[in-house]
Amino acid sequence: MGFRVSWFSLVLLCAAGIPVQGRAAEPAPEPAKVMMLGVFHFANPGRDVVKADVIDVMTAANQAYLAGLASRLAAFRPTDVLVECERSAQARQDAAYVAYRDDGATLGINEIQQIGYRVAKLAGLDGVTCFDEDEVHWKGEALFAYIAEREPDRKAAMDAVFAALSAREAREQATLPLSELLRLANSPERDRENKDLYIATNAADAGGGFVGADASASWWHRNFRMYANVQKAAAPGRRVLVIGGAGHTAILQDLLAIDRQRKAEPVAPYLTP
Repeated sequence: MGFRVSWFSLVLLCAAGIPVQGRAAEPAPEPAKVMMLGVFHFANPGRDVVKADVIDVMTAANQAYLAGLASRLAAFRPTDVLVECERSAQARQDAAYVAYRDDGATLGINEIQQIGYRVAKLAGLDGVTCFDEDEVHWKGEALFAYIAEREPDRKAAMDAVFAALSAREAREQATLPLSELLRLANSPERDRENKDLYIATNAADAGGGFVGADASASWWHRNFRMYANVQKAAAPGRRVLVIGGAGHTAILQDLLAIDRQRKAEPVAPYLTP
């Protein structure tokens, strides 16, 4: 009696890379490569809790740096450039990119255009891809209200941390070159610091309504959705550059590190002129 291999078994064997008799093994496609570039928001919309005036990216020196950075990032040979904008804004981004690529329209101040558009054009891409999920709101207002009313000591400590971080950011933005600001934004130390801000308030209302944990979960929820959009773009064989606020990439880096179907490409070597 011959041994019969079901269709489902064939799928499992092929997925595991085990050759099947009478069938030539097909080479598995290369896993996608994903590079995360964390940034501060060049246009400074003022939506973050830690606030500071930011460096002027439109100076001649900074424009020269950004042009060089785009050239180095294009050497990664990205097949996709993902940028932090709502997917509902995709048509608007498409039109603005075409105006820049084909008609030489002036780039706006934000990092979507200053980095994303430049890299996409150099890489010969049709456009950039919006991957944000901003409709998942961070539940910070409930957290802050609870702490102000019920936990004054925690509020005082939190306010002190935010004040210190704002002062440090203002000092760095006023004194450091753009290349160093981006290096810091992508350092493991700053990634951990970004995430620790949410862990520090996570225990607020523990054992009750869990307002602290719910606020933290809402931020991770948004980033899990954003990473799902990264995964959708990063199919086997693709090379994806992801440009987002450093508060997002701090978490997205963690998700990428445990994603066995994709490989991380470190951005640090590309930041230095």
